[in-house]
Amino acid sequence: MKVKVSVPKGTRDFTPEVMLKRKYIFNILEKNFRLFGYVPIETPALENLSTLLGKYGEEGDKLLFKILNSGLDTKIENKEIKDISNKGLRYDLTVPFARYVVQHRNEITFPFKRYQIQSVWRADKPQKGRYREFYQCDIDVIGSNSLLNEVELILIISHVFSELGINVTVKLNNRKILAGIAQRINAPEKLTDITIAIDKIEKIGLEKVKNELLQRGLSKHQIDELEPVLTLEGSNLEKTAFLKTYLEGIAEGEKGLEELLFVMDTLRETFPAVYNLIEFDTSLARGLNYYTGAILEVKANDVAIGSICGGGRYDNLTGIFGMDNVSGVGISFGADRIYDVMEQLDLFNGVTDVPAKVLFINFGNEYLTYIYEYSETLRENGISSIIYPDKVKLKKQFDYANKNKIPFVIIIGENEVNNSTVALKNMQTGEQQELTLLQAIETIKNN
Repeated sequence: MKVKVSVPKGTRDFTPEVMLKRKYIFNILEKNFRLFGYVPIETPALENLSTLLGKYGEEGDKLLFKILNSGLDTKIENKEIKDISNKGLRYDLTVPFARYVVQHRNEITFPFKRYQIQSVWRADKPQKGRYREFYQCDIDVIGSNSLLNEVELILIISHVFSELGINVTVKLNNRKILAGIAQRINAPEKLTDITIAIDKIEKIGLEKVKNELLQRGLSKHQIDELEPVLTLEGSNLEKTAFLKTYLEGIAEGEKGLEELLFVMDTLRETFPAVYNLIEFDTSLARGLNYYTGAILEVKANDVAIGSICGGGRYDNLTGIFGMDNVSGVGISFGADRIYDVMEQLDLFNGVTDVPAKVLFINFGNEYLTYIYEYSETLRENGISSIIYPDKVKLKKQFDYANKNKIPFVIIIGENEVNNSTVALKNMQTGEQQELTLLQAIETIKNN
């Protein structure tokens, strides 16, 4: 009986070619993280639900994958979720990181700068650019209130996407500004409702956001007062000038604007090219409850896709786990969306998609000593090589090299052994040369 095999919706297998491209992205991310002094950690795929629930807002809690308790041998009908599940797959890397900091507080030197590249899971509806299992690549600084950390994170964004070849816009806002706006329209208790709704404005448009705000209990007058902020246009300076007047006398909103201006002014004065990437966006809310200060998202300018990086400051996150007064700020790079952008823009040119640079032809066991010695010499010189494992027809071995796009083949037979040479065949041009091993190495490196 034929068995139909598949993977769950929203998950994927990765071929060797895809993995090499993904590793290319990860290597650039990790290199830049290390250049700015971040160190790696990892946390478990499973977290206690008590760690996860209530940290991502109303929408986020609905997307948590919950795991049935191990060893469960009773019927689950009509049972509360707490009776059948106390664990879940991690939704992101930030909340587990906060848990990690609290649990390992005596081993950490603050401010602590960490990066983490691991899978996360969300019970979302799969669609283009949105998966149920995907990688996040996070960097966070915890234990420092300094806004220089926000400046540094934007610098890292600029470094990474410049090296990847992706033109981006960094959308920037501040949750204190949003809180001030909620106070300005006399709806401070509706801040969460407001942020959840306006965070969807790019996806569903202004009118549908206004309808959702009505459904969430805001009056038409309050929505009318909010609309000039949601439709605010102009340069960053023009937008901040409007907010100075709009938020005048509202302490929290003024504080948020002051923080935003510090970050933008610092970049404008010291890194003008990076500042030019920034767009102050008053509709940016990032509907996660734990953000308390700066919030940002990165958009690819040349591809219609969701944000490819995002994050912000979270002053109170560790307090949920019993460790108060520890401020943190971080961003997450969406590796899967970055990959999709690079594929659409054909930015993987030059990224190797071959298992090796050289294939050694197998003429039998009597030549293996030479092949092993020479292949090790190639590897010592940074040239990847493999040996065809079976003594088969030469055509089959050449076909293997062609199908796997291996650019060079080395042949060692009786003539080559007697002359202390190798026959180096370029599989693209068909040219074959008799060379010393050192000459072959130089030829391969030059190609």
